[in-house]
Amino acid sequence: MTTVLSPEIVVVDSLAERCDRCGAAAKLELALAGGGGLAFCGHHANKFADRLAPVAVKATVENGFAWAGQSQPA
Repeated sequence: MTTVLSPEIVVVDSLAERCDRCGAAAKLELALAGGGGLAFCGHHANKFADRLAPVAVKATVENGFAWAGQSQPA
């Protein structure tokens, strides 16, 4: 049986990355369990939260952004 743990959440004042999906300012950066990382704007971060949270080991969230992945069940 595999148990999925929530990613470590780190809050920062701002992020410099751009969304990998649309190019808007990133509100979330993820370090993935298999290596590598992704960055998403608020819209795409929340749209894909159910798929992103289980594969992330660390999530860096911009201060003031409420990521839906923070409330994903472990």
